[in-house]
Parts: sequence; structure tokens; C-alpha cells
Amino acid sequence: MNQLASHSPIRNAFKGVREAIPLLGGYIPVSLSFGLVATQAGFSMWEAAAISALIYAGASQFLFVGMVAAGSPLWLVVAMTLLINVRHVVYGPNLAALLPRSGHWPWLMHGLTDQVFALALTRLPQLAAPERFGWFVGASLLAWGVWIVGTMVGATAGETLTARWPLLGEVMPFALPALFLTMVAPRFTDKRWALALSCTILSALLLTFYGWSNVAIPLAAACGALCFYIVKFQTGRCNP
Repeated sequence: MNQLASHSPIRNAFKGVREAIPLLGGYIPVSLSFGLVATQAGFSMWEAAAISALIYAGASQFLFVGMVAAGSPLWLVVAMTLLINVRHVVYGPNLAALLPRSGHWPWLMHGLTDQVFALALTRLPQLAAPERFGWFVGASLLAWGVWIVGTMVGATAGETLTARWPLLGEVMPFALPALFLTMVAPRFTDKRWALALSCTILSALLLTFYGWSNVAIPLAAACGALCFYIVKFQTGRCNP
């Protein structure tokens, strides 16, 4: 009876919600920042909320708003947004091995972000297989919901908050990258991840140094993904 209760989808979802709460330390300030930036670029509060709900991609949202406000062609906006998110080529397959088969995954993967991925990659192996689906639903829905609400608050009260606490406006953009870094750092103990992350960091630094800062993030992410799969392929050949 206790074993059945521990595998209850609702119970597992609440466990995911509880364990994802630390992510909000990064989500709240950055979503507030995005809401403020979106309204300054001419978007309404509801439009900003729709972007957060449908695109839900952090850096891609800032890029999307900036390019649309600058009058960039739609095809270029879409292409750059997809290019920045090329890192999901690594995220998806790595989580697929840890998650049970389900017809719900195509829409649930909308909730996969850098931070949710880092948390799931650490936490899912520690859970029993029947618990993993509910856990992921709870963790991803909490992050998604807070991101949308934070965007709406930032769009309506962002200027008031930053005017009252100027330092808040300076630190908000760095909260999410800092949170992601602390969650990814333990992956350096794994050879494949250490090489892929090192390749990504080095590529981004070199591209920025040589004046390619506009495309440094997506190209570095592509280099990291390529490095990961090359090492994975070579490891598989050496260990049949």
C-alpha cells in the first residue's frame, strides 16, 4: 500500500514542485527583466505573457523581442531563435533514456529548459521509474507558470521596481545564468560532459574575442553538441 502511494502521480508531481522551488531564484528576476524589456520594446503585457508561454526560451525571448522591435524579417527571427535553442539536441536524448514511454512527451518537452534539464539529469536517476513522469510534470509546470507570472509582473510593475531599487535592474539579467552554472558544474565529473562544456565555453570565448558576439551563443552551443556526440560515438565504438 505504501509502495502504491509513493508512485501516485499527484504525489510525485508535488515532489517535483517542491524540488524545483530553488530554480525560482533564477526564474523570477529574469522573467521580471524580460517583462520590462518587452514593454519597453513596444509589446503589451499580454503579448509579453504570450511570448513567455509559447516560446519559453529565456535568451531566445530577449532576442525575439529585440529583433522584432528592430524590424528584422520574420524568417531571420525564427532562424536565430531556433539556432540559439540547438542545445536541446543534447538535452532531449539524454533525458529520454531516463523517462518512461508516454504519448504526453511531445507537449511536455515544451517545459524543458536549461535549469529543468540540469535538475532532472541529477534527480531522475535517484527516483524509481514510476515516479519520474509525475516528478517531471510538477517541476516543469512550476517553472513555466512562474516564468509567465513573472513576465506579467515585470511588464506591469518592472519600471516601478527598478526605479525604487536600481541595483535590482543590474543583477536581474545575471540570476538565471548564475543558477544554471551552479547546477551544471557537477557535470564536469563526467568525461563527455566535461569535454562538451569545455568546448562550448572555449568556442563562445573565441567567437566573442574575434568580434562574433552576436552568434557566439548559438554557434558555441552547436560546437558543444557536436563534441558531445563525437565523444559519445567514439566511446561506443571502444566499448561495444
